[in-house]
Amino acid sequence: MSDLLPAAKNLKVLQSVGPASKTVLARLDQLIIVTPPKLAESAWRGVPDGPRLSRLARRLDKEKSVTSRLQNPRATGICLRRLPAAAKGGTSSAQFDAFKLLRFAGQLVADALRDEPRSLGLIIVGLSAEVTESVAHAVVLAAAAHSFQMPAYRSKAKKRPQLRTLRLLHLPARIDLQRTLAEAAALNLARWLTSLPPNKLSAAGYRDVLQDLAKTHGWTMDFFGIARLRKLGAGAFMAVAQGNANQDAGIVHLRYAPPGRKTRKGGKLALVGKGIIFDTGGTNLKPFKSMLDMHQDMGGSAVAVATLQALTEIDYPFPVDCWLAITENRIGAKAYKSRDVVTALNGTTIEVIHTDAEGRMALADTLALAGRDEPDLIVDYATLTGTCFHALTDRYSGVFSNRSVLNSLLIDTGVACGERVWPFPMDADYEEELKSSLADILQCSIGGEGDHILAARFLKRFVPKKSAWIHVDLSAVTRKGGLAQVPSGTTGFGVRFTMNLLLEQADKLNRLLGKNIGAGQRPTD
Repeated sequence: MSDLLPAAKNLKVLQSVGPASKTVLARLDQLIIVTPPKLAESAWRGVPDGPRLSRLARRLDKEKSVTSRLQNPRATGICLRRLPAAAKGGTSSAQFDAFKLLRFAGQLVADALRDEPRSLGLIIVGLSAEVTESVAHAVVLAAAAHSFQMPAYRSKAKKRPQLRTLRLLHLPARIDLQRTLAEAAALNLARWLTSLPPNKLSAAGYRDVLQDLAKTHGWTMDFFGIARLRKLGAGAFMAVAQGNANQDAGIVHLRYAPPGRKTRKGGKLALVGKGIIFDTGGTNLKPFKSMLDMHQDMGGSAVAVATLQALTEIDYPFPVDCWLAITENRIGAKAYKSRDVVTALNGTTIEVIHTDAEGRMALADTLALAGRDEPDLIVDYATLTGTCFHALTDRYSGVFSNRSVLNSLLIDTGVACGERVWPFPMDADYEEELKSSLADILQCSIGGEGDHILAARFLKRFVPKKSAWIHVDLSAVTRKGGLAQVPSGTTGFGVRFTMNLLLEQADKLNRLLGKNIGAGQRPTD
């Protein structure tokens, strides 16, 4: 197993239905109790130490505080917090804002982990079974994210206790956590890969990681190296890669087949990720601060492969292809430059304007490769433009599609899962800014206005007309202070958005596209 993959084990989650025993509670280092804003005294019956916790809740009312700690006789730290009122003041899960619920869970878990517990319990009191389940899923996601050990290379790292076990107690019924745990692991994989130093996650090192993941999950893997891409005529990707000192760049193709059969009829899905493992800006060199975190410019590829992992772990019923454009964008005598004209894999000629617009160049040929079989749906993920960040900040990510009918669904999907997105226009007249007197299209405009929109229009040229396409410009790939349930740093944004689109929104997606893509319907033989 590659040493570039996380060695830490996933968080162990245990469930107990009915009243929690004192024996179980005695094993906990920390206990979280979640209640509604108002709770009847009778609701505390059957809860361990219910009378004392009820008194604590009344004290919180008086002190107008949402959190308190108390050492109980078993030396278990207690963190009592009220679930905030739903968006419309109700207590049904349908009324809760997913982002706010996840943020609540993240803050609650962060508070509980300050005491560095190895075991953590969760009791939810006075809420319906439906809301209890929603809160439990959110806390599991938050606990997995906050307890995960991110890459560290300190010579004398201080060993701290790590959360190993989360116990869901006092449940009305067992909860199916398969998908939640798959998403939690996938988010952490994306966060881990995106955070690795650039001299560790080289192009060759990335391939080793992907080979290990392919072996673990039973994916097939194919690598399109420099010689092969040159023969195919992938001039857009080659333009970016030609400045690299090590010619180990390439496009990786991973394929998941549903369990039990090699192929199944039904929708074909392709995930595409931008994997620029370090971006200097090329000949148009970035300034220091803009280059400082450019090892994270491969975040789109991390999200793509992490999403593939999550779909695999839930036995997604359709085949999925994953295409990753892996290269650096370096300076040097052979680096591409402004006004070069190159020919992409699909025959489109491109006039280069700015070498720091390398992501759309690498993605162009990768999308063309992914589109050769005309998938029903292509989703690409890329840390592509600064203008998308300036438009939305790092709270949202931008989305674009060649099927405008999907725009409302994309918004609804983001709201439903807490990874919020906003669609931008894709009108044809935007391409007036990309007209070239030498080639079929300019790589980008000279002025740079609306670059996130122009980049999407550029990429659209490399997507088959028969394929529905969603482009995710990952302005929320990192966020200082965290985002929803994820702590500060890299977020893994895009994994849960895609899972929600393909699962919860499957029927709407299939209906809008006239396809059988999402898992709302099982494929037929």
